[in-house]
Amino acid sequence: MKIRALLAMVALSLLMPTMAWADEGMWLLSLVGKNYNDMQRAGFKLMPEDVYSINQGCLKDAIVGLGNAGSPFWHFCTGEIISTQGLVSTNHHCGYGQLQKHSTVEHDYLRDGFWAYSKDQELPNPGLTASILVRMEDVTDQVKATLNDDMSEADREAAIKQVGEEIASKAVEGTQYDAKVIPMFNGNQFFLFVHIIYKDVRLVGAPPSSMGKFGGDTDNWSWPRHTCDFSMFRIYTAPDGSPAEYSEDNVPLVPKYHLRVSAGELNDGDYAMVMGFPGSTDRFLTSYGLEETIDITNKLRHEIRTVKINILRERMAADQATRIKYASKYASCSNYWKYSGEQNKALVALNTMGVKQDIEREYTDWARGHAPKYSRALELIKEGYAARRESQSAMMYVLEGLLTGPEALLFSCRLGNSFLRTMGDAKDDDLSRFEGYAANYFKDYDAEVDRQLAAALFAYVYEHINPMQCPAFLREAHKKYKGNWDKYVAELYGKSIFASEEALTKFMQKPNRKQVERDPLFKAGSAAMEAYQALYKATPQATRDNLERGIRDFTDGILQINAGQKFLAPDANSTIRFTYGNVKSYDPRDGVTYKHYTTMKGVIEKEDSTSTEFYVPDRLKRLYADGRFGSYADKNGQLPTCFITNNDITGGNSGSPVINANGHLIGLAFDGNGEAMSGDIDFEENLQRCICLDSRYMLWVIDVYAGAHNLIEEIDIVR
Repeated sequence: MKIRALLAMVALSLLMPTMAWADEGMWLLSLVGKNYNDMQRAGFKLMPEDVYSINQGCLKDAIVGLGNAGSPFWHFCTGEIISTQGLVSTNHHCGYGQLQKHSTVEHDYLRDGFWAYSKDQELPNPGLTASILVRMEDVTDQVKATLNDDMSEADREAAIKQVGEEIASKAVEGTQYDAKVIPMFNGNQFFLFVHIIYKDVRLVGAPPSSMGKFGGDTDNWSWPRHTCDFSMFRIYTAPDGSPAEYSEDNVPLVPKYHLRVSAGELNDGDYAMVMGFPGSTDRFLTSYGLEETIDITNKLRHEIRTVKINILRERMAADQATRIKYASKYASCSNYWKYSGEQNKALVALNTMGVKQDIEREYTDWARGHAPKYSRALELIKEGYAARRESQSAMMYVLEGLLTGPEALLFSCRLGNSFLRTMGDAKDDDLSRFEGYAANYFKDYDAEVDRQLAAALFAYVYEHINPMQCPAFLREAHKKYKGNWDKYVAELYGKSIFASEEALTKFMQKPNRKQVERDPLFKAGSAAMEAYQALYKATPQATRDNLERGIRDFTDGILQINAGQKFLAPDANSTIRFTYGNVKSYDPRDGVTYKHYTTMKGVIEKEDSTSTEFYVPDRLKRLYADGRFGSYADKNGQLPTCFITNNDITGGNSGSPVINANGHLIGLAFDGNGEAMSGDIDFEENLQRCICLDSRYMLWVIDVYAGAHNLIEEIDIVR
């Protein structure tokens, strides 16, 4: 239910039962009992302990957070265990980076797909991790016992960090687990999450990108879809079942629980539940924060990335090797390029600003009768956003256009500073780490592409940023080279030890401090980083602290307003959640109705031989023409491809299992719809849809298209 609706209902709540909308809310698993009646009304047939239990195997034990070794509690995607041998399904775009790393011109797994027809063909992925929740616990009282309203924000943060580490350490003492205390509701509640984190995750299979990314940027964030968005991995453990780094002696995980995969019919209105690791939402955002999101964050991200995307598209289309090198980078860049543009359209179309302002008016009325901090909250928020507006805009130009635009600036800054910190005292381990970092960077780097990006983005930033906030090195370069950015970039890269693997290798054989300090790319990268940091510090610390305090108190007020009236879900923050609702068609606009599913017929209808986004492999066309759908066709003789639900998801939910009333896997969540792209900020219950791959399409590809019968045999299929 929307916060705006909650506020309006306060006066009525004493006269009528609390209403609930099952489709909104990314709920904490341990509190499933509070949602259980709503879940039953939506069609759920299991018990709460079948979702979350610490005493028996349950659904939570089959849900996997995919991450990396450096950030074990941040999950970029979700997967689910679908066999007794640790087999994991997730989205194709979640496995895209691993496919890219294993691809070469000779073995182009992005183009051709990859299948391991035996376990010895499965490919290791150093650094990739798979986390499974062991248990969670509300530790709000323990944390808040160390806090008070008179603390500075810095002291508060330090106290939270200290007590959080103490709680986490005690929770995993004598175990093989990892734990962390994570804030909820903008620092008003705190939960302990204990995970077991597996470190040997191997690539098992994926269809060609023409299927796994069918529709490309054109279809992204839209319905109807026909994208075969899945890939498969397997978790391995040490022989005793404990987490272990990659070893040939490791064995497939024997999970506590795995999902049975449904090949049955799917109807409009059927129960659907998504479990996964959603990345972030901002449902408590105020109108002042929304203004910054629309006018600065989304607008500038979309505009600046447009420059980058146009160059990458052209260069990737012209050369296979370049396409492989930049495939994952392009996908990462383009996804939130389109998201930013589409979200702004939805925010305007759905009048989200008006919604937020209505909430704030009602909050203000409530706050007059409560502690002064609640009345001050919105004013602190307003002042904080106003004070940082100019610097926030400039920060976006520096971040998107310089630090994460071309790659060489950030690379040279990071590696150069690492050299300077260890120069004269570098150990073999340091040099080995530097060499590994450089080798990984240059594997997927093309100097000519990066130079073109640098010249175009330097010009764009210089022309659009507030001149008073333009980094000095850009102003000096524009003056010295009379606006000839190609000439500046040629000299910048041509004289740098960081611009080529050969030059860097030669330098590392005999490192020299002065050479690093004088290096033009290092100086430019350092200047860009210093400019970004200076812009951040341009907003006084007191103002930043007041903004954070205002947001926390405003959120606390919203919670108090609804205390005893409606159970609210905290914003997503990469912790495991569940969301429940139904398979559901919708009406996006007047005269238009979208049904709840698509079939392979739509793949054939969308085929466009002139577009890489809508290329259909010959084998798929032959199988379709022959009607070879195996046992996966629906009652009408068609092969289902995708379906939609009204589940509440966001980034990080990619690859999440869509589970039916009996706990069986019916699909994989992979996208949202453009009409409701405002959903991360304000859920739109009439339009919000979760776009899912139908499990029958996934099974058909594994079985009929790829002939990976070894995988079909280990999947527990329910018909």
